[in-house]
Amino acid sequence: MAHAAGCGWVQREGGQIEEIRPGDVVWFSPGEKHWHGATPTTGMIHIAIQEALNGKVVDWMEKVTDGQYGTGSSLG
Repeated sequence: MAHAAGCGWVQREGGQIEEIRPGDVVWFSPGEKHWHGATPTTGMIHIAIQEALNGKVVDWMEKVTDGQYGTGSSLG
């Protein structure tokens, strides 16, 4: 049994921050630039399922800045 808790945010490049809660499912297309994490006032637990391509699972990009995170400024 999986258990999710808390409240989180996700944002796709060029999009607005979306709130996610326990039970929500979020899907990103391969290569879609995005970030996800807790809100400034709550923690978040999540399960990530991803495929590997040629033995590589993820390409980590630049860190989200405090300004982008705190104000919901769009990526990109």
